[in-house]
Amino acid sequence: MRTGTDGADTRVLLTKAASGGVGVVLTAALTMGGFTAFSLDDHPALAAARPDNPPVGLAQQIVPVKPLSTVHTADVLVRVPTGVTAAQAAAVSALKGVDAVEPVDYARATISGHEATLLGVNPSTFRMYTPKQTAESDPLWSNVGAGDMAVSFDIGQETRLPLGKPVDVRSSFPARLRVGAFATMLPGVDAVVSDNTARAMGIPHGNALLISADKADPAKLAKGLKKALPKNATVQFLRSRQPVTTTRPGQTTPTPTPTPSSPTDANGFLSGDRIATAIKAAYTKLGRPYVWGAEGPNTFDCSGLVQWAFAKAGVSMPRVTDQQFLTGKHLTYSQARPGDLLFWRNDPTAPNYVSHVAIYLGKGKMIVAPHTGDVVKIEDVYLKNFAGAVRIQVRG
Repeated sequence: MRTGTDGADTRVLLTKAASGGVGVVLTAALTMGGFTAFSLDDHPALAAARPDNPPVGLAQQIVPVKPLSTVHTADVLVRVPTGVTAAQAAAVSALKGVDAVEPVDYARATISGHEATLLGVNPSTFRMYTPKQTAESDPLWSNVGAGDMAVSFDIGQETRLPLGKPVDVRSSFPARLRVGAFATMLPGVDAVVSDNTARAMGIPHGNALLISADKADPAKLAKGLKKALPKNATVQFLRSRQPVTTTRPGQTTPTPTPTPSSPTDANGFLSGDRIATAIKAAYTKLGRPYVWGAEGPNTFDCSGLVQWAFAKAGVSMPRVTDQQFLTGKHLTYSQARPGDLLFWRNDPTAPNYVSHVAIYLGKGKMIVAPHTGDVVKIEDVYLKNFAGAVRIQVRG
């Protein structure tokens, strides 16, 4: 998914921390206080909203937000549809290498008509797991605590959500929530609200855990999580190597990898035939519209096109751009060859986050779903904000 401004000097206004105690309704909280002008160049994570045009439809208690006390890495997101019990959370916390565990509420939702992943969080503690600039923004988290929704830079820009104004959000129950900030939080997470707001929307409570374990061995941690959690748990590693598996094109059962007959070389890199098939598949979608969050077959965003094209070659890829960046060997642009993936960091709210991807065709050309208002096309490679190239390796 690509951001839309390429770091332009966009002027924004910040709400001061809303005052008010328990029992103050949302609309009252958001009409208090003044505001101060900031630039994205001054502090890019602080793209928070003004106090006018408050949201409507959710009267609730304000969640007081504590100052940032420490920071944690966000390494693993675990989802348990039936809910995480206290005993399960304790078992996860006790695993070797786990530094901290944060309960969150996980749901799929629609934001202004667009499919999205939404988390309900405790603003005081969840902020510790977010990118540094975002974690340090007291106004941003005060907005969330007062009932605002913070959305990722990707969805905010690509779907043109109005900063500082209410939009329709639907999960179990519909709501009107003000877009209080543009700020990327975690890979694959599109929006964050307070846990109070999440409960008012009917989002299941405590059905996910965010885990900080930056020094843990991923394979050993995965085994420990499997023992500590129920069978229906989904474990998503956010920062470590992402699994890539292959099938016979058109089938769904992974082939043993690597084997002498597998579609890879001795190092697990995809064969020329698989790469050619993926590129050919992408070519068939030239001219199809870019739609944020779309995975095909008729509309695509940038990472959706990559996932769809390689799936046609029997290669299973992760969905999110930031995780596609972790699917193989990192290379410079000069080392790239056809079929490698090219990546960019365009998100001013999270400078280390990889937010855009294309498939390299060779000779300075790439095939890409660029951004909202454009179509799948062949473009010249550009190197502004370039993060690097990746040669996909098959490894579970």
